[in-house]
Amino acid sequence: MAVLARFRRESKYKFYTNALKLRKEITQLMLRDFGAKKTIRNYRINTDKMEPQDADLLLGIMERYGLSTFPGDFPLWLIEKFRDSVWDILRDLHINITKAYTIWATNEAEANERRIYQDRAIAACENLLQEFQLVIDVLPVKAEKYMRYVDMVEEEISLLKGWRKADNKKNKTLKESKTSKEE
Repeated sequence: MAVLARFRRESKYKFYTNALKLRKEITQLMLRDFGAKKTIRNYRINTDKMEPQDADLLLGIMERYGLSTFPGDFPLWLIEKFRDSVWDILRDLHINITKAYTIWATNEAEANERRIYQDRAIAACENLLQEFQLVIDVLPVKAEKYMRYVDMVEEEISLLKGWRKADNKKNKTLKESKTSKEE
């Protein structure tokens, strides 16, 4: 029997599923050159909807001048640098969440290691927000387009901090059991 939506609790793993969703959606944003284009970058010149003589003329001109794509409003290398940076940050976020999640703390050292990975995941989210700010400042994109992604990142930070806070409660019992064993 299903549980009514109003009686459901938030999933314990929402921080993980939200990070995956964030990674997928930001990847789609990067494919559209961070929102500078409406469609996904396509390196192939599409001549399907052109008249045959126009398509031949266009392809001939491109071949004569050695063009494979049309130049844009901003250098392609800049997009590649932003894309690499954001890709690495998203990858680090996912890796740190996975590493933290795979540690089941049975002692204080493991709890500290798990917390370090949680902190690094939160830091990756903050780095992502800073990278978005730079993209907005440099590329011809509107900040409003990024509010959706900023909200997702802020939700991820909140979820990760909640996870870390729940771990703090568990880790408190580890510390208490360690002091009781020493006595």
